[in-house]
Amino acid sequence: MPPASPELISPRSPRVSAARRLAKRNFRGKERLFLAEGPQAVREAAAYGDTLVELFATVEAAERYADIVGEARDAGARVHLASEQVIADISTTVTPQGLVGICRFVDTPFEEILTARPKLVAVLAHVRDPGNAGTVLRCADAAGAEAVVLTDASVDLYNPKAVRASVGSLFHLPVAVGVPVERAVAGLKDAGVRILAADGAGTDDLDDELDKGSMGGPTAWIFGNEAWGLPEETRALADAVVRVPIHGKAESLNLATAAAVCLYASARAQRAFGGCRTVTES
Repeated sequence: MPPASPELISPRSPRVSAARRLAKRNFRGKERLFLAEGPQAVREAAAYGDTLVELFATVEAAERYADIVGEARDAGARVHLASEQVIADISTTVTPQGLVGICRFVDTPFEEILTARPKLVAVLAHVRDPGNAGTVLRCADAAGAEAVVLTDASVDLYNPKAVRASVGSLFHLPVAVGVPVERAVAGLKDAGVRILAADGAGTDDLDDELDKGSMGGPTAWIFGNEAWGLPEETRALADAVVRVPIHGKAESLNLATAAAVCLYASARAQRAFGGCRTVTES
């Protein structure tokens, strides 16, 4: 396995320059590499096959997180000891935690997701805020979803803010990117998945859907833009447009909160039916 560099890597090293450029989407796409910052993200990357390529660590972080550095080496990553200034130059956070990993892209072809016959899927359509995208990915992971799809109108999965907000969930479940929403819906429907669009102005109430027992089958939730939700043409693709009921005085729920409520409702309904069953629409 590649040994750790015995000295601090030079700020002028081509490796540092290449890592710094990964903050830009066009360079990430060209190299098919992205940044994973902080101990949790690096640990998860090291555990995910041969994803972790390089690790930059301050001396203090290398000592504090010696187990993670060891896991990175065991995963085949080259470890560079770096000054705090170099880490600050590479990192996209205001207060870096001393570990920055360089990872290969981990997205999954949409066809592979369909072949696996997923029972619970989150589809992000027109989601532009990277923090929201990463948080919904984390919610999907926690709820036991088997896949996430980012449409071609959504934010870059590998945006550093999205990666940080996923808190490692990016490495836990299949994620397809750049899929037109029409193709995503058509493919999922062909795979026997019911499509529910989450919208505050939905005609169907989430509680009513649960009471009817209609959520026990394979389900994909479509979540829309943070500010204006889903366009009419996207809502029209769904089998039902569902709103989360507001019982108090709040005007609405933010995207990530609504996604968590919807995904957990589906997960609970599916478990209540002893797994997942096919629902026949009446």
